[in-house]
Amino acid sequence: MATFISNSPAETEAIGRQFAKELNVGSILALEGELGSGKTQFTKGLVAGLESSAPVTSPTFTIVHEYPGGRLPVYHFDFFRLENRESVAQLGLDDYFFGDGVSVIEWPDRFPEFIPKQARWILFEIRSENARMINIK
Repeated sequence: MATFISNSPAETEAIGRQFAKELNVGSILALEGELGSGKTQFTKGLVAGLESSAPVTSPTFTIVHEYPGGRLPVYHFDFFRLENRESVAQLGLDDYFFGDGVSVIEWPDRFPEFIPKQARWILFEIRSENARMINIK
């Protein structure tokens, strides 16, 4: 496990950008942490680190955002608003998880049974107004 301390949104993005170098086809990241803990900022850096210029926003209202144009496409999910197992099952997750890109899931702890065993869990903790602790398992 690696632990990082971020003291700003820009530092959280930089950690994501650096982490992107380790990713390849089929990488699955489960980002766990409360609202405002840095999950989307980390994803912004990750997408930039994969050489995509796509603008990254939280997929809260659309459930999944796709970011093409980089070294690998990124599929960014948000399980926060999903109400039950059936709504998760209808997403066709296997097509994304075992497809041609990287899958990033926010709020994976809502439906952990859908997260493949090979997923890397990344835990985000708010330490203060600006500081975040990021634990990569």
